[in-house]
Amino acid sequence: MHSSLYPGVSVPGEAALAVSRRSFLSRTATGAFALACTPSFLRAAAPDGKNERESIEAAIPSRAFAKPRKSRRLLIFDGNVNYGGHGSIPTANLAFELIGRKTGAFETVVSRDPEVFRPGSLRRFDGVFFNNCVGNLFTDPALRQSLVEFVYAGGGMMGVHGTSVAFTQWPGAVEDWAEFGLMIGARGANHRANDEKVFIRLDEPAHPINQAFGGQGFEYRDEFFRVHDPYSRRRVRVLLSIDTDKTDLKAGRGAAPMERADNDFALAWARHYGRGRTFYCTIAHNPYVFRDPKMLSFYLAAAQFILDDLPAPTIPSAILTPALRAQEKLGWRLGIEAYTFHKFTLFEAIEKTAALGLPFMGGLSFQKVSAGIPKNFEPGLSDDELRQIRFKLDAAGVRMLTYYIQDIPGDEAGCRRVFEFGRKIGIKTFMSEPKPEALDTVEKFCDAYDINVALHNHDAKASPVYWNPAGILKACEGRSKRLGACADIGYWMRAGIDPIEGVRQLKQRLITVQMHDLHARGPDGHDVPWGTGVGNTAALLKEIHALGIRPTMFGLEYSYNWLESMPEIAKCVEFFNQVTLELPGGGRP
Repeated sequence: MHSSLYPGVSVPGEAALAVSRRSFLSRTATGAFALACTPSFLRAAAPDGKNERESIEAAIPSRAFAKPRKSRRLLIFDGNVNYGGHGSIPTANLAFELIGRKTGAFETVVSRDPEVFRPGSLRRFDGVFFNNCVGNLFTDPALRQSLVEFVYAGGGMMGVHGTSVAFTQWPGAVEDWAEFGLMIGARGANHRANDEKVFIRLDEPAHPINQAFGGQGFEYRDEFFRVHDPYSRRRVRVLLSIDTDKTDLKAGRGAAPMERADNDFALAWARHYGRGRTFYCTIAHNPYVFRDPKMLSFYLAAAQFILDDLPAPTIPSAILTPALRAQEKLGWRLGIEAYTFHKFTLFEAIEKTAALGLPFMGGLSFQKVSAGIPKNFEPGLSDDELRQIRFKLDAAGVRMLTYYIQDIPGDEAGCRRVFEFGRKIGIKTFMSEPKPEALDTVEKFCDAYDINVALHNHDAKASPVYWNPAGILKACEGRSKRLGACADIGYWMRAGIDPIEGVRQLKQRLITVQMHDLHARGPDGHDVPWGTGVGNTAALLKEIHALGIRPTMFGLEYSYNWLESMPEIAKCVEFFNQVTLELPGGGRP
């Protein structure tokens, strides 16, 4: 079907995405009115004998959950437009300031000035916290583009409670920026009383962000929003939700329809949007939330997640399988290399990746984007064309981790153009074969942009420097850890290089892998399903595990039977899943 929220993007099987303005308003307006009429400055008394600051300080965790990889700065934006603002805002601001200071996890800067979102200003921060923001905070397209690019390139973003209706025309919550709803994960503000009692289920008891709760659900009182589109468990990793078996869902007056057809009332979740990490939780209406030790620990973990210091899995809840959970534990990601489907468009490759149940893929510079965008997927695409690609990836539940481009220029202007494109498409790793004399410039941009360059190998004729592990190691000697190898296992085998010996040579210089199994060694070998050829694929995977290598992606590149390869590719996926379930630390104790 075609969604009005995602122009130019076909979203099969996602009927919930098609929200017209009229239907959106009919579901939201009464809840929005209730939000506007709620006593917005409700304040719970601090414990006896303590002022608010003392109460917060007594509740703050003693230390951070993870050691910051560098000094972190968190921008707290607490603006509201056409709405007075929740009474919990100043309490939350103070709590985050004190948490960051006491634990050393981050420092905070509070602002209500939209100009802080200019690129030159925003790049000073590692993450943005939209603290209970309601209404259309700013409409300048340049500021909105800056925020999207900040997140997609790896910045963090979190929001609480009213932020689910930020960037809507208030009152009425008329949608004004659909992509913000995608980034934060939902829209809507329908609720019951501001002290509704619910029993909260931990959907992911062992998730790093949930560790404050000790694996146990709990009863709580606050104003709990019932969110709607674009919320979907196919998009986000749900952390907390209302336990409908233990909660009276009809207690108290609801100012708008409270029901959902799926009976799924998520309260908190995490996700990746491109390379960026986002988090939302609705539990933030009342000031006492930010004097609660468990909730402050929860929010500290969330902040450290979005700031990229606390690793946490984000594969969407609805697509998780035992194999994907095992791969998360291993820190491994299996994805489709777009060259597998290069005879199709990028959009078709995205659809095929999703159909295989894979949440990851790589991009390809010489692949056409779509029938509607008949251009190569390469630098020079417009912001609108890149937006359509983001929406297509999001609708499919697929993240792009790597991108192949044959050459990265050695001149600064040319190199910057490529890395700017990498930033905008949210990748972690380029796969490329730059000239050896370009590596000084490439290395500098790798470190400046925090994007890896994995040197790809073809055969000795096409890749005279990079065709074997020794050549890669020599080229990378003394250089940044962001330079290393993209090992094309198929070309190795055709050149007589044993894959297991190859990864042993490269060790941590192996940044990403293009996996193959061939029917025979030598130049005429062609792809066959993994585990059925001469590649000793299971042993190769076990060796990579034993060496502690965590590639950006295990790229499934199937270069045979181009137009009808889906059954063979599915067998490769099944093989990889089975091996990872059997590896120690994955599925096997």
